[in-house]
Amino acid sequence: MSRLDRCLSVRDFEREARRILPRCVEGYVCGGTEDGASLDESLRAMRDIGFRPRGLRVVDERSSALHLFGENYAMPVGFAPTGFSAIVMHECDLALARAAQEADIPFIISGASCVPLERLQEATGNRCWYQAYLPGNTERIGKLLARLRKAAIPVLVITIDTCVGANRENLQRLAFTVPFKMSASVVLDGMLHPRWSLNVFMRTLLGGGVPRFANLYEEIGPPITQDPPNGFRGERDKLSWEHIQWIRQQWPGKLVLKGIMDPDDARRAHAVGADGVIVSNHGGRQLDGCISPLQALPDVVAAVPPSFPVMVDGGFRRGSDVLKAVALGARMVFTGRPQLYGAAVGGMEGIRKVARIFHSEISTNMALLGCRDLADVTPELVAPIGLQAPLRRVA
Repeated sequence: MSRLDRCLSVRDFEREARRILPRCVEGYVCGGTEDGASLDESLRAMRDIGFRPRGLRVVDERSSALHLFGENYAMPVGFAPTGFSAIVMHECDLALARAAQEADIPFIISGASCVPLERLQEATGNRCWYQAYLPGNTERIGKLLARLRKAAIPVLVITIDTCVGANRENLQRLAFTVPFKMSASVVLDGMLHPRWSLNVFMRTLLGGGVPRFANLYEEIGPPITQDPPNGFRGERDKLSWEHIQWIRQQWPGKLVLKGIMDPDDARRAHAVGADGVIVSNHGGRQLDGCISPLQALPDVVAAVPPSFPVMVDGGFRRGSDVLKAVALGARMVFTGRPQLYGAAVGGMEGIRKVARIFHSEISTNMALLGCRDLADVTPELVAPIGLQAPLRRVA
């Protein structure tokens, strides 16, 4: 039986991926920041919420489909932006975009990705969203917006929780840096993981050379071994609500803010004209000690009108996790690490299988909950473990 056949769940894919990836790559993909408290909390929070299923419902015909931002999607799961995914699989961004299109789910291009966004748009019929790491500089922002408009990006996702780089002690210990620097320990790490070295490292170098910062700014930047112009994080600590207001005036497409954890920020996002928010603690990779996005979700949902889409990411590994978020008011759940695990283990087919697993688990668990469609997945179906009252009724 192949590695891919052995993987029946996202957890299975994670275990296999950890065996395949060099320690420095595993640390980047799997790790959090500082003590890993935010990452641990995101995963633990899923277990703090239980279901209250309903029986004797007719569920022979079920649908997990939804409509969002003018598009129909097969399920409330999308692929979150994952920077530097080229270290997991050759042209991983392209494989992720194509797999998402096949699964009929949204895919968000990362500003720190390595396949040009124009190529990703061409491969998917202009359906990709784009996630930006923006400087607090309207001149530089304007140049990027011009590129995005030309590429017909429909949804601009602005990340608001990366004003400075986090304390990634685990990466320092593994000699993994951004920009990427070769070292003796990294070379030895690759030699000890020959499958990765042949399928990812050598294939990438022979196929197109060192990956580049392809989507960070208004033009394709230098190789990821060099600092891009203005630095990788230059002027991000100057980004403010005034810049978001300016972008809203300039940007004709949908505008989403990612990294919302406080209900007041959600209210302000709605007030400045954003079209939605993503509740997120950046996968536990920025501020350590955060509450989980799932914990933050109900208050954010309650802070904005019901028509305002609230989405979420962080720690989702099962279809049941997704349905808990939907019950608490999430319109869409984004996953990051699961599809990278799939890519590491089985390439394109591994990514496809991860998407199929989420779809199958959502469909099965909807039936077991007594739900025929997502409108039936209501707050009454969930409660904190050990308590009987529903968490929160969402209008």
